[in-house]
Amino acid sequence: MTQLKAVIFDWAGTMIDFGSRAPMGAFVEAYRRFDVPLSVAEARVPMGLPKRAHIAALMAEPNIAERWRVAHGALPDDAAIDAVYAVFVPLNTDVVADYADLVPGALAMAQAARARGLRIGSTTGYVRAIMDRLLPLAEAQGYVPDNLVCAGDLADGRPTPLMMYRCFADLGVYPPAAVVKVDDTEPGIAEGIAAGSWTVGVSVSGNCVGLSLPEWEAAAPGEQARLRDAAAAKLRGAGAHYVIDSVADLLPVLDAIEARLGRGETPPL
Repeated sequence: MTQLKAVIFDWAGTMIDFGSRAPMGAFVEAYRRFDVPLSVAEARVPMGLPKRAHIAALMAEPNIAERWRVAHGALPDDAAIDAVYAVFVPLNTDVVADYADLVPGALAMAQAARARGLRIGSTTGYVRAIMDRLLPLAEAQGYVPDNLVCAGDLADGRPTPLMMYRCFADLGVYPPAAVVKVDDTEPGIAEGIAAGSWTVGVSVSGNCVGLSLPEWEAAAPGEQARLRDAAAAKLRGAGAHYVIDSVADLLPVLDAIEARLGRGETPPL
């Protein structure tokens, strides 16, 4: 490869944690501790945002805001968001090691990308405290990206391009069109679009489907097709230039992007 220079991956639901399940129980439990019921489906809606922004988005949802008002006598404000966030982070940190397995095929794909001369970057909606638990577990499985940018490292995170900009600087790669962003969430795709990079959405292994690997494998073919199509539609709606089931399917997409760059194409807006 001569045109592409780097691939920047998300973590949960993309490279690790098939189904992006680690944060879900933590969100539900954090709200339970404030006497506010929250379903896993509701908790998934803002996935990809930095976790405080995720909680703020949940609080802005009218049904959840009303449940908070019933429990606490007032609609949620910044203090309420901060209170839930303070409970959520240690809960997520405690469980994240239980969901640290690499997505099948992720390591071989990353190794093949490196063999093509690509740098491997990473951004995440997790804060540093959570990633401090995850990094050694990923390394033990052979996955060590060239950089890591966490939520909270910069003035803002997804869907802004700031974490991508930090990756460009850390990795020494430019222009943005020479970089591919791979993510399983709509804010993560928006992050790549805002930075001017190619974007690849991950459907089956990610948040949009939300099933563990055994649950996915046990689903009937018709149900798999329904879930895959719905997830792909969400990611394409967010602007993804390509959608794949998991990162195991990425290499042919890199070939296609390389060919487009060779024809002088840039990422469509």
